[in-house]
Amino acid sequence: MHDDEEEDKPSHRRMQNVGEQGHMALLGHSLAAYISVLDRERLRKLITRIASDTTLWLCRLFRYESGSAYYHEDDREGLLKVCRLVLNTRYEDYSTEGYTVLNSRQPVIYQSATCRPGLGQHLCSQLGLPLSSLCTVPCNTMFGSQHQMDIALLDKLIREDVETGKLPLLLIANAGTPGAGHTDKLGRLKELCEQYGMWLHIEGVNLATLALWEVSSPVTAATRSDSMTLTLGPWLGLPAVPAVTLYRHEDPALSLAAGLTSSQPVEKLRALPLWLSLQYLGHDGIVEKIRHAVELSQQLLEKLKTLASIKTSDELDSEISFVDALTMVEDELNSPVVVFRFSQETSAESSGGSVEGYFAGEREVLDSLNRWLCERLAQLVPSSGVDIVELEDEGTCVRFTPLMTAAALGTQRCDVDLLVERLIELIPVLNCTLRLRLDFREEVYRHSALSYIEDLNWPGLGAVRYEPRIEELNDSKRKLEVEKINSELLVKLQELDADLIFSTGLEFGPEKDCIFIGMATEDLDVAELVDTIAALGRDIEENGRLLENMTEVVRKGIQEAELQLQKDNQDKLMEEGVLRQIPLVGSVLNWFSPFQSTVKGRTFNLAAGSLDSTEPTYSMKAQTGGLASPETPTSSAKRLPGQRLFRRDGAGGSDSHSETSSVGQAEDLSRERFPQPTTPTPPSPVPDEAVSVVPESPETPQRPPTQENGEVGTQEGEEEEREPVGQEAPVEETGR
Repeated sequence: MHDDEEEDKPSHRRMQNVGEQGHMALLGHSLAAYISVLDRERLRKLITRIASDTTLWLCRLFRYESGSAYYHEDDREGLLKVCRLVLNTRYEDYSTEGYTVLNSRQPVIYQSATCRPGLGQHLCSQLGLPLSSLCTVPCNTMFGSQHQMDIALLDKLIREDVETGKLPLLLIANAGTPGAGHTDKLGRLKELCEQYGMWLHIEGVNLATLALWEVSSPVTAATRSDSMTLTLGPWLGLPAVPAVTLYRHEDPALSLAAGLTSSQPVEKLRALPLWLSLQYLGHDGIVEKIRHAVELSQQLLEKLKTLASIKTSDELDSEISFVDALTMVEDELNSPVVVFRFSQETSAESSGGSVEGYFAGEREVLDSLNRWLCERLAQLVPSSGVDIVELEDEGTCVRFTPLMTAAALGTQRCDVDLLVERLIELIPVLNCTLRLRLDFREEVYRHSALSYIEDLNWPGLGAVRYEPRIEELNDSKRKLEVEKINSELLVKLQELDADLIFSTGLEFGPEKDCIFIGMATEDLDVAELVDTIAALGRDIEENGRLLENMTEVVRKGIQEAELQLQKDNQDKLMEEGVLRQIPLVGSVLNWFSPFQSTVKGRTFNLAAGSLDSTEPTYSMKAQTGGLASPETPTSSAKRLPGQRLFRRDGAGGSDSHSETSSVGQAEDLSRERFPQPTTPTPPSPVPDEAVSVVPESPETPQRPPTQENGEVGTQEGEEEEREPVGQEAPVEETGR
């Protein structure tokens, strides 16, 4: 079904690579179903052994001593059960009185501003707590990392809640934020929780590094927490394995009341797929997968630092100006998450463009370009697993998280090298597009028939709309006319031999009936591009008006033709006589005495709207007069062989064509589209019924048509005055 729906659409979706360890995990689900049919006693012994072994391995692997484990499908469910456990612990009558015991002292759950969106609201909804029980702690603003929880402010908030009679219940900290992978100061947070008797729960991707021999000190403090959630499926590339919440608590009854343990044997079978996978991988295999993911992130980090346009987050904190070309956000040296973004190039000089004037909407423009950058990198290197992340301070960034994607996609070191190569290739395109956006806007303003559309979310040169010069139409008809002309204009632009991409913009964008131009390169001639759009739109508008007037022209021509035919029939009757009109007598009379009628046929010229005689057509065997139809104004005469449209001769320099003004280019285009003929000479005498004749030079006499080919003969001296090949005047269709 997937292939049938998407066979005509290019796709770069990342499919998970299910290896042997993945098959072991999937096999565990089948075995769990078979084991569930065993007799109760054997089932109890088996699942107890499986659950205890898995819990022991995980606690030793992630350095969490004397811990218990809860296996769950939803990664938020473990934290929810922990909250119930803390409620039962801090409120002794909670199991019997329920929510009424909370009225005495309202519980408060604290979370960082960088936590997963909707996590706190989900907890309050499932626990039946009001949203006032949720307190979001901002990150640092003055000192320290701007992505870590502000501990001083947290201390102040807790003291204020205690003074108002509230009960600080639980704190949710991050060992790797969902956005950029930053780790809070877990050691200081643990001390604060012990001071106020709070429960500390930690989650995040950096917890995977606890399995390594060398662990950074901020992450090591997570082993002192009261509980933490591990998502082993993405880390190890295991499909359909449950998440695990490790916790420490001494009262089994309260754990049972909170749902962390179950008396149902089938519930404990959730650990079987994970048990099989851990058995298959072994300790060395698990550590190697995590180490490989961390090394990939370090490899990318080092390669980005070698680029001249890269600055680290430490340098960002000490500078206000924008980063040249790319900005990199990092937490510490051993962070397995690398986040970077493209920014404007302030030091490089523009080759005709400028970024001045974009400060008002600069954030939106850069965000759109970073979205395009991430999409292109994901298409070019799908095994890299890069994705888009929205950060509050930095904006839209590109994120590389091998711990969450490398095991499933099979990312290798060569993929990181290829990712950097593609990144280096795309940076000049982003720089050129950002510089030429202002030039494109100014060129559009010079054309009265074009309107510049300001869409800061479009990753490209910009958007333009052709406005027809129709004032007598009302708003609805004018809107339909604008839509029709711009649709035809988009089709013609897409048919041109150019490297640019023309489209209708974003699918759910606010602007409609526009033409959006994609990313640009250094050798783009913006003036020629805008002139071509204006000229094509003008041709479509003129052709549309011609078609609108064609009905009236044809109607009048038909009426005139009917009158001429009636007159010709009367003249024929007067010339031939009545006897020749009788069928049998007329045939015999015409055989004995042929009669040559002087009545000629008529031809209807749609372009001129006139009814003319066909005598010149039959006398000269060709009907002349009228220029060739104008071609698309693409300045093909000025282009070199093999050079595509809208491209200058040199990418780095400016030639004479690119230095000309838009007015001069418009005049050149007009001369190319409508070539000026030579000074005409008086034509040779022809009968009054003739429409036009071939203009001849006075020095060259006209030779009558030959009998062999029926074409007009020419002197030998006329060879120099013949039109070039491919520019003969078209022959109009005629009728009698």
